[in-house]
Amino acid sequence: MLGRLISVNWMDASARLAAQTFLAALPLLIVVAAFAPKAVKDAVTDSVQAMVGKGAPVNDIQETLAAQGVTKEAYGGVGVLVTLISATALSRALQSVCERCWDLPKSGARVAAWRWLAWLLGWLAALLLQAPLRHGFGGGTLLGVLLSLVTAVLLWWWTQHLLLGGRIGWLPLLPGAVLAGVGMMSFAYLSGLFMPATLKRSIAQFGSLGYVFTMLSWLIAGCCVIVASVALGQVVAVSGPFPRLLGTPGADAEEQ
Repeated sequence: MLGRLISVNWMDASARLAAQTFLAALPLLIVVAAFAPKAVKDAVTDSVQAMVGKGAPVNDIQETLAAQGVTKEAYGGVGVLVTLISATALSRALQSVCERCWDLPKSGARVAAWRWLAWLLGWLAALLLQAPLRHGFGGGTLLGVLLSLVTAVLLWWWTQHLLLGGRIGWLPLLPGAVLAGVGMMSFAYLSGLFMPATLKRSIAQFGSLGYVFTMLSWLIAGCCVIVASVALGQVVAVSGPFPRLLGTPGADAEEQ
């Protein structure tokens, strides 16, 4: 398994994915908050707060999202379109990770372009639901954990299938989805324990730069979980009894 992580350039892929998340996702969230109804903007800020933990200093993000009129004037219609197209860099980076983990050639842009946009919309929808999911939509913490786990597994199952263009069937992708779902949910809940204090300490020492450094480190750690989960999910899908059970393509040649 360690060899598989090395073969997919685990750390390099994670760093690239984190950079694209920071550079593409944040401007997209600002645009969404600027042009969407107030309820959506509130959902974005609540979700960001839920992901980094209660008590974490996210005032800069909240102030940016609150500057609705200024942001509309700054972006305009062309700016929104450019931001949306630029945000597909995150989809493309994630697609490249999935293809590398499954040893597949790169999809053509004509085939994959709509999938990049579809994934962004799915990711935004999942992000907006983070805060209510954590509270089980009012049903309590235990229900919230269960719903968060199921949602995470479904999201990463769909993500792999979508970005791989259906070249790998649903069942072989399930191990990676389970690993990613469990891993990201655990990471999210652990983040709530250490991120508030880490952000406060970093901002006190380095100012705004400390905020950037901490968030980038947090994103890299999360992306490490994602890349490792997809890569190890592929190993599971082609190992032991799983190829026969899951119908993994070409598994007979890869079984050890």
